[in-house]
Amino acid sequence: MDHVALGRSDLRVSRVGLGTMTFGKQTDEAVAQAQLACAVDHGVNLIDTGEMYPVPAPDPQTQGLTETFIGNWLRASGRRADVVLATKVVGDAPYTKHIRDGQNSLDRTSVRAALEGSLRRLQTDYVDLYQVHWPARTTNALMQLGYRHDPTEHAVSIAETLEALSELVVEGKARAIGVSNETAWGLWQYLRLAEHSDLARIASVQNAYSLLNRSFEVALGEFSHRDGVGLIAYQLLGMGMLTGKYAGGLMPSAARLTLHPHPRYTSPAAVRASQAYVALAYAHGVDPAGMAIGFVTSRPFVTSALLAATTVSQLEHNLAHWDTQLSDELIGGIEAIHADISNPSP
Repeated sequence: MDHVALGRSDLRVSRVGLGTMTFGKQTDEAVAQAQLACAVDHGVNLIDTGEMYPVPAPDPQTQGLTETFIGNWLRASGRRADVVLATKVVGDAPYTKHIRDGQNSLDRTSVRAALEGSLRRLQTDYVDLYQVHWPARTTNALMQLGYRHDPTEHAVSIAETLEALSELVVEGKARAIGVSNETAWGLWQYLRLAEHSDLARIASVQNAYSLLNRSFEVALGEFSHRDGVGLIAYQLLGMGMLTGKYAGGLMPSAARLTLHPHPRYTSPAAVRASQAYVALAYAHGVDPAGMAIGFVTSRPFVTSALLAATTVSQLEHNLAHWDTQLSDELIGGIEAIHADISNPSP
């Protein structure tokens, strides 16, 4: 497994990381720990989580279990030094009112309290990468392409959030910081403030990026590449749509989209595009998941891509395809589908 620098930070991360957001709902602790061991044994060192997890349908009964499972594994395995541990602080949203009694405004108090809670659950003194899960302001970063301004919003400023994150870096509780579900404007604000106010520089941006959602390429791709902010891509398999397991209308009983249908990937356009990509992969004798993974990891602005699975066998299968090479002819076929059905799952 190759390891590369994360942005301009001192961190070096594996080209694929382990996404853990199912730990505590679809994935029980025994399987979660087996996945963690499997990933690290295959050379993966980036382990990504968040205080809100597990998802989907975050709730007070399970909130924090994902970090707890990871913390238990780190303590039992003694492998804290082998991993780049990343977690996230949530912002205010209707589905986060149960977290810290709804004190999720991304101000200094909230950010610090969130990290302290994560450190307790993860059973560590520091995290390697601390990320803002989504912006405090209204954006088009989640499930929409068009920007709609909300004149009534009163969001905590990026400056205050960055100041809070920078304090945690100075104190050694976070080695580096990043953002998630962010836009080009937000990325620019973080970088501008860091340069002019002597604050910590963000190392990474974690956004959805896949064959079904290439919106990152429009403005953020060049931005992150030229300014040294590494993309950590998530949902590169489209919640399984790009693996072929839902082909022909199949709905496997324990599959994630069967249990929790998500409009991002179940729209008619997303289904049609997924079927086209899976058919293209088979026509070229390539594993569909391998094609989807290989496309993402081959993009020059992608630093690492998160693989999430509900079973160890799924994880092993996907890890085996982390560096799938795509022919020029296959890339041409991908571009033709993209031109016909562009970004059905923003």
